[in-house]
Amino acid sequence: MAPPNHRLATSILQNRVPSFTKQPAKATPADKPLILRVAVNAPLNRYFDYLCPDDWQSKPLQPGMRLQVPFGRSKTVGVLLETATSSELPLSRLKRALAVIDDEPVFDDALMKLLSWSADYFHHAPGEVFATALPALLRGTRPLPSAPEYWRTTALGQTENPPKRAPRQQALLDLLRERGPASTAELPALFKGWRPSMKALCEKQLVERCLIEAEPERPDQKQPADISLNGPQQKAVTDIGETFGRFATSLLFGVTGSGKTEVYLALIRRLLASGKQAMVLVPEIGLTPQLIQRFRDRLPGKLAVLHSALSDGQRLEAWRCARSGEASIILGTRSAVFAPMLRPGLIIVDEEHDVSFKQQDGFRYSARDLAIVRARLHGIPVVLGSATPALESMHNAESGRYRLCELPERPGGAVPPSMRIVDLGAHRSDHGLATPSIMAMHTHLDQGGQVLLFLNRRGFAPALFCAECGWVAGCRRCDARMTVHAAQGQLRCHHCDQRSAIPAHCAQCREELIPVGQGTQRVEDFLRQQFPAVGVTRIDRDSTRRKGSLPDKLDEVRSGRSRILVGTQMLAKGHDFPDISLVIVMDADQGLFGTDFRSSERLAQTITQVAGRAGRAQRPGEVLIQTRFADHPLLLDLIKDGYSGFATDALAERRAAGWPPYSHLALLRAESPNPDDARIFLEAARTEAEKLSSGDPCLLGPAPAPMEKRAGRFRAQLLLQSNRRSSLHKLLKDWVIKLENLPQRRKVRWSLDVDPADMF
Repeated sequence: MAPPNHRLATSILQNRVPSFTKQPAKATPADKPLILRVAVNAPLNRYFDYLCPDDWQSKPLQPGMRLQVPFGRSKTVGVLLETATSSELPLSRLKRALAVIDDEPVFDDALMKLLSWSADYFHHAPGEVFATALPALLRGTRPLPSAPEYWRTTALGQTENPPKRAPRQQALLDLLRERGPASTAELPALFKGWRPSMKALCEKQLVERCLIEAEPERPDQKQPADISLNGPQQKAVTDIGETFGRFATSLLFGVTGSGKTEVYLALIRRLLASGKQAMVLVPEIGLTPQLIQRFRDRLPGKLAVLHSALSDGQRLEAWRCARSGEASIILGTRSAVFAPMLRPGLIIVDEEHDVSFKQQDGFRYSARDLAIVRARLHGIPVVLGSATPALESMHNAESGRYRLCELPERPGGAVPPSMRIVDLGAHRSDHGLATPSIMAMHTHLDQGGQVLLFLNRRGFAPALFCAECGWVAGCRRCDARMTVHAAQGQLRCHHCDQRSAIPAHCAQCREELIPVGQGTQRVEDFLRQQFPAVGVTRIDRDSTRRKGSLPDKLDEVRSGRSRILVGTQMLAKGHDFPDISLVIVMDADQGLFGTDFRSSERLAQTITQVAGRAGRAQRPGEVLIQTRFADHPLLLDLIKDGYSGFATDALAERRAAGWPPYSHLALLRAESPNPDDARIFLEAARTEAEKLSSGDPCLLGPAPAPMEKRAGRFRAQLLLQSNRRSSLHKLLKDWVIKLENLPQRRKVRWSLDVDPADMF
């Protein structure tokens, strides 16, 4: 087994990626046996060298193939990176690979480069990186899936019929004429006992077996509609269309309701006409159902969908369709950035600012950033779309790294909603709703509008409190309060999911306990009492756990059966409710004084996205922001100058403070059941970093995490900050090796997060 290979690139700015040779391996002289360099699916930041399997010449070896190899006392699967004629270890210590699993590479050259680059840039175990990019069913020795077998009528079968004495053959032929090609997998459900009749039809040359690259036409399938664009939308399509066939990053910055999806559809239709494939990344599963239907209604060709709610078999089939080119469009969440494409032409990242694009455990990658790197490797354009772009993206657009395409207005004459602040300190409130807010609700409901209330706090109440002695129900495993879920009679921790029954009395003084604060459940109950004649729908993680419940609830609102909608972050983006005329942000203070330097950015994005749900049609919209800090600069900036004005001021603050995008970060986290072990490990890690650096990067900590105890483990972190990305990665490259060998590591779980999106 060989030591780590650190020849790969370490900087986005330097634009260096490893090269892989796709030529089959050739026999070498007897004194120079062929060495296989393999990324083994193990939590070790290195590659491993093996000798060729005994029968390796029966399958020409190419980078990207899966191999079965011995690893310790077991067997595992790895991906071949390259072949060599030498190893840093003696040949006597190298084990022989057991088998070559594939007849062809699983990953193409661009994906091989992307994954190797990712392992090096994020300083993560390369075998785990490659395994992440594979469907779960291919992480073992299962062979690559073959294209499905289809059956279709021949030209003769369109006009000729089998003999009248063969009614089953006639029925099967009529089925294929009506619905088009049918696959072997779906025929048993369509025609019981189909094989004898199909064999007879084939012998009569009325039906033939085929492999098709396009989705079979469905009788109920709508024809793609023409897309009518306004001036800014058409300009964006023209400007981005000019980049087809070469790498370019475009930031599509459009106000909420400006029709960014229409721009995506127009670009994809133009791309599909040239025979290329498009990839569209969205942040959350909740956004995919309506997008799937919209894409299927408006675009020709097959759509492959990839997200975590699919079964392993469904994910494998979607992956196969993308890889074979059978699917023209790949739509998915974060991990879909690794989906193979036979004819790549365009990558779109919708809601590019969303933190969901950053993987928060295991291999901590940013799907948005990898989409850009992948587009560069393919030589194709990438589009980042958002009404509230990340400040890093705004900075890149201002500096000319990204092409800026703006959609400053809503189509069809719709105007942006008016926004005003409701001072909670100056008005009486009931269940978290100030009097002016309740009055505004009555006004809009009387005028036939709908109302959306945003509160990013699910449950009935965020705390259970004893007014007599001050006791608060806390989680035994976290530094957090237990949330009251009254309908279930439970206290729940929203960090570790610890649950217990709601106590009848205070554990200390036996007095009555009081739920304190507002959660979405409590607000829903209050609204049903205040507006008994109006339907109320709550959308949060608790109310949408059942499969299919989210589409049902969204339909309640869009149909008008519910005219009041209350919910959490799930409502902040991607949903179109034409009749909502009033949006109330119930508690804007949650993000004003956060410990993370990105807190104000996240709050501005949330308020802007939620506010954008109002006034999307001809009905004028109004947004009320409830706060106890009515003169806070962030809120005043948003109301006066919108998100652009906020971003300008926020970037100036970031520059003065030296935070990204004007510096580069890496965060070393450690956790342990013992409160001291994480700190001791990080202190040893800091000592090693100081030996490797000369003051750059700057080392901050170790310090307890903002929530020190979580799920029964004590957490601490060490932050590395540098003005130069190259300096940061130069240290990380050598530091990771030191960390893997620290004796203190045995008592902790540790992880390295490059470009952390969340300091929590």
